[in-house]
Formats: sequence, structure tokens, C-alpha cells
Amino acid sequence: MKDSATAIISADDVKSFFQQPEVVFVDARGGNDAYDRYQSGHVSGAVFMDLETDLSKKSADAARGGRHPLPDPEAFGHLLGKVGIKPSQHLLVYDDKAGANAAARFWWMMKAARHSSIQVVDGGFAALSNAGLPILKGPAALLPPQSQYPVKSWMLPTADLEAVARAREGTDSLVLDVREHYRYIGESEPIDLVAGHIPGAQNVPYSDNLEADGKFRSPHALAAQYKALIGNRDVKKVIVHCGSGVTACHTLLAMEFAGISGANLYVGSWSEWSRNNKPIAIGQKP
Repeated sequence: MKDSATAIISADDVKSFFQQPEVVFVDARGGNDAYDRYQSGHVSGAVFMDLETDLSKKSADAARGGRHPLPDPEAFGHLLGKVGIKPSQHLLVYDDKAGANAAARFWWMMKAARHSSIQVVDGGFAALSNAGLPILKGPAALLPPQSQYPVKSWMLPTADLEAVARAREGTDSLVLDVREHYRYIGESEPIDLVAGHIPGAQNVPYSDNLEADGKFRSPHALAAQYKALIGNRDVKKVIVHCGSGVTACHTLLAMEFAGISGANLYVGSWSEWSRNNKPIAIGQKP
């Protein structure tokens, strides 16, 4: 990408890329029925990526890495080669959650793999369908397989459990919790075992990145929002988390769109923190 503003692309602008050489659409979805949803309708030629099996490597114990731990980098590189993705390609990724879920996770992983040209479609699959792009039903598209994509390590900053424990107590650090507010205050917890939040974390729901129509706010508005939160802190001291390290990528994408790069992803997120006898806060932050 030439600049941060190209991290997100409108569905209308996507039309000019359709069927161009070296442009690949990636349909990323999560949930047990992700592939069924893909088969029920996807952009013509879109490669399928499953959050549960392709974009994470789950273990039997979510206390180690959370519910969606990152896969081994080299294994991910092997997968990319198998489905035909090359470093030279321009990737346009979408999901069926307006770009807030698996598409943002795939974007982060490809940036962490040093892929130079990838954009998330604003509004996701619904926006592409409404824009008139050809939608097909049926099994996953197959590109000619390539040699293994060169991924040796994740090249974007991440934070582990102990780094977050230290950061939450430091005045020069900032922990952002992007879950819905009712989950942050511990009103209820629909997914993980314990309700509440990391003491000291500030709540900025990922939905705050969006306008009422579900599209991303402008880079200017997003920059104002996050610069006010970060203040004089070094952005490298900012840690972003959610429930399991997926929607946190949506906020990292929004920050990139706003020209703010370098914040850390806490991959394990609340799903890991809440299972490790760490301090838990309930209610509003004082």
C-alpha cells in the first residue's frame, strides 16, 4: 500500500479491480457454518479463508493463547501457497460482518507477513453485492498453487499475557478493550467464562470505528478519536485487545486507516486473561 488511507476500500472502488491480473479477492469468515455461508454466496473467484481453521490454531486450553491463537507463521505461509496467494498480488479481503471480523484478522496477518498490498472492503460482502459485483454460489475457488509464501515470523507487534499485566499498571502504557460496553463492565459475558475487564483498560468498542450505516468513519475522525486516547504516549506502548484477538484487528485496521501504526495486538485477549487468575474489574472505570 502506498499510504495508510488505502487500508480500506469502498465497494464501488473495488469494481475497477475486478478481473485484473494479480488481483485476488479473499472471502474470510468465522463460525462453524463459515464455509456453508461462503457457498451460499461469494464474489466470483474469491478464495475462502476460515477464521477457525486457517486464521487461528486452536488448542484444547484457551488459557494458553486464548480462543483464536495465531497459527504457526510457516504453516500459514504453506496455506497461502496452497491456495495460490503470492507476494506480488493485490488482495481485496471482505467478510460478512461488514469487515469487522475475519477480514480484519486476515488483513492483520498479511501485514504481519509483510504483504505489501492488501485492502479491506468497507461494508464487506453486503456492500459488494449491493455494488453489483458478480456473486456466485458453490464450492471454493481454486487458484493455481504456488510455492510456500515466505512467512518466517509475525512482523507486527504483539503483546503476551505478562506484557499486558505490566502495561495495565504503567502510566506510559495504554490497554484498549474494544469489546461491547456491556461486556467490558461485566453486565454479562456471552462467550467467555468470566465477565468483566482488565483493570486499567479503557473501553473503546470497535463499533465506535463505524458510522451509523456500518461503514468506517473518515480517517480524520478516527485520527482525532485515537490521538485523544493515546495522548503523549508512544503508540508502541498501546495494546489492543478484544475477546479473542479478532475484532481487536478491526481497531488496529481503523488506526492504520487513520495513519496511526505500531500498536500491539494482544492475541489471547480476554479469553486468555480471564482464564489465568489475573485481576478482573467490574463496572465503569473510575
